[in-house]
Amino acid sequence: MASGNDSLVTEFILLGLTQEPELQLPLFFLFLGIFVATVVGNLGLLFLIGLNPHLHTPMYYFLFNLSFIDLCYASVIMPNMLMGFVKKNNTSYSECMAQLYFFAFFVIDECYVLTSMAYDRYVAICKPLLYKVIMSPQVCLMLMMGMYAMGFVGAMAHTGCMLRLTFCNGNIINHFMCDIPPLLHLSCTSTYINELVAFIVVGINVTVPSLTVFISYFLILSNILRIRSTEGRSKAFSICCSHIIAVSLLFGSSAFMYLKPFPARSLDQEKIYTVFYTIVAPMMNPFIYSLRNKDVHVALSKTLKRRVFS
Repeated sequence: MASGNDSLVTEFILLGLTQEPELQLPLFFLFLGIFVATVVGNLGLLFLIGLNPHLHTPMYYFLFNLSFIDLCYASVIMPNMLMGFVKKNNTSYSECMAQLYFFAFFVIDECYVLTSMAYDRYVAICKPLLYKVIMSPQVCLMLMMGMYAMGFVGAMAHTGCMLRLTFCNGNIINHFMCDIPPLLHLSCTSTYINELVAFIVVGINVTVPSLTVFISYFLILSNILRIRSTEGRSKAFSICCSHIIAVSLLFGSSAFMYLKPFPARSLDQEKIYTVFYTIVAPMMNPFIYSLRNKDVHVALSKTLKRRVFS
């Protein structure tokens, strides 16, 4: 039964979000609705930004990447989760490790794209005359390449450490996805290195971006308070509030999840935290960034008119 990495487990069983039979069908339809909203919202933003030249600016370049990441992110987690509501959810060892890799890759990417968006807003509001110079296409491309590089390195660190473990304490994962904490519970070898790597990688990828984001918004808000125009101040506040909501949702839930000592964790609580940053955040982001955004409203109106009259 041993696999190529000396593991005694070749397949895992995901218990899902809950084991209550009467909740399976209602939760299936609830999360199916969330998945559809996530796909429609993020695909809609991708098409709107791609089809409208006036949205080809640094802010929407980052938003385009955020929507792409959220779409991929949800597609990695939610189909498998939905399957678990209607039947026994078996996943092979290799599929589990692949899910862990792509989950880590996209969640780290999301941290840094939100950081890039905060920096973009800081430059736009605090240094408007230098905006086009500082946020040039080359700088935006470098920021995105750095973001995906951080995601790759972090995901490789998490997955590489997980591959060194031997699983012989059963194959039932008390979760709806292959995440680090529930997998560590199944290991019959020392998980010290994994816990240390998780703490360091998550610490860097949550603390550094969140500090950067909140410093940026502190400087933005202090600058906004000096704006004399009520309309200008209101617009700037509106943009900042939407960004802060998205950042708090992701960074807050992931910090609660990974920066606690592993032995003190409750897997049932961790499922709730995971729902917030893997399912709720990708669904909410398109609405957070578009509902109060006049540029997106104008782009949507123009696109619909072109489709109706073409």
